[in-house]
Amino acid sequence: MWRSRHTLTKIVATLGKASNDAETIRKLVEAGASVFRLNFSHGTLEDHGKVLRAVRQVEEDIGYPLGVLGDLSGPKIRVGQVIDGGVEVQAGQDVAFQREPILANGPRFSTTYPGLVSDVATGQKLLINDGAIRMLIVDQKPDEIVCRVTTGGLITTGKGINLPNTEVKLPCVTEKDYACLDWAIKNELDFVAMSFVRQASDVELLHRRILEMMKGSGRRSLPIIAKIERPEALQNIDAILDAAEVIMVARGDLGVEMDLAEVPAIQKRLVDAAQRHGKPCIVATQMLETMITNASPTRAEASDVANAILDGADAVMLSGETAVGAYPVLAVDTMSRIAAATEDYVRSTPHQPPPMTTERMKGHWTAAIAHGAWMIAQDVKARLIVAATESGLTALHLSQNNFRIPIVIGSEDRSTLRRITVLNGVTPVAINMPPDLDEFTELFDELLLSKGWVNRGEPVVILAGHPIGRVGSTNSLAVHHVGDPTTGYRARGGGLPS
Repeated sequence: MWRSRHTLTKIVATLGKASNDAETIRKLVEAGASVFRLNFSHGTLEDHGKVLRAVRQVEEDIGYPLGVLGDLSGPKIRVGQVIDGGVEVQAGQDVAFQREPILANGPRFSTTYPGLVSDVATGQKLLINDGAIRMLIVDQKPDEIVCRVTTGGLITTGKGINLPNTEVKLPCVTEKDYACLDWAIKNELDFVAMSFVRQASDVELLHRRILEMMKGSGRRSLPIIAKIERPEALQNIDAILDAAEVIMVARGDLGVEMDLAEVPAIQKRLVDAAQRHGKPCIVATQMLETMITNASPTRAEASDVANAILDGADAVMLSGETAVGAYPVLAVDTMSRIAAATEDYVRSTPHQPPPMTTERMKGHWTAAIAHGAWMIAQDVKARLIVAATESGLTALHLSQNNFRIPIVIGSEDRSTLRRITVLNGVTPVAINMPPDLDEFTELFDELLLSKGWVNRGEPVVILAGHPIGRVGSTNSLAVHHVGDPTTGYRARGGGLPS
């Protein structure tokens, strides 16, 4: 199976009641998904454990690495318990939010954050369900606030609350987050997403906690995906990108916390900033929202996905479309087809060499070799880029160069392979690392031909290191015609090119 051969952009699919069984997960992979999201805001850790086991079983069955990210809830304020069916509120109506928890059956609600009553002030906005329901705070009392509804709707249990004019005194990582983080580490998840990041110190705090939890385990640190959804994060984006391994443009809360009209331009600035820092970027939220209930998206949604890819996003993400929607597999297939068509267009346009940014040049020869491989690949019209990695750094450097052709990365380290599933253009494959470069070339010849990914005689660019399999050893490249022993490293008897 090589779906990502046609879709260089990666697809992240959120798993939920519509997609949490092994059969559906396998279909999602076949449709184009390579990374799966477990949303810790919903369900129990026991539920997530069952889903994770299903993903790992599918991975074992298909022999293709799959990434799994755990999305921490963060300091998200939500509506407390509401009667089944919810409570409808109308424009002009006054409703109360009290400090103590209740089961709401009328215009009086509680929240998951009792301190909300103290943090807000009259005249400020209170928004529910990504701003679908809007209110203005008109009165404040010691144990409750009164809000006047300006845009009505149905309020149900757990709907998110946003306070765009309020400085909320919640910690950046909650006790629930730490419990979920501990579970994520013990269950060897591949990424953890941090919600409502405001500054680099938030990410650094989580990194320190991860290192403490992993102490003595022999495992490397768990990569952090910083979700950008607060105005403060935009002001601190360069420092956040230095601290995090990946960023996510989380447009749901971002579009509520800031002027909705600014979100498209913000998305472009964030993707560009990630590229300058050599970090992957995921664009998320409401990309094919219509497909939660309909078998096809709107034209505007299709354009939205395409524009995220044209912006340079490494990955695009589906949320409710695959978690609770009526057409989870079709949603992934649709997104994959949009990605493939967009990438075909991109390949038809002039291809400028990527800049060697300051961040990517910091004294690392692998970055320079990856950058040089871009020009060689253009000149020889290479079919693929091939490399091996232990840490994943070679894959990252190659991905950031936007080759417009697939990058096949081999490794013995299953954890590394899973972590590079989010990188644009990269297809990870499990290999037994050969002892020398001669056998390395032969191994990939057999792999590429057996999979049907190339034809005999087609040119590929191979990046390798000496000695094979050591972290940080990628220090050479060769042009090779697949199946021809007179080209590439094999022509030199396994030695480094002169």
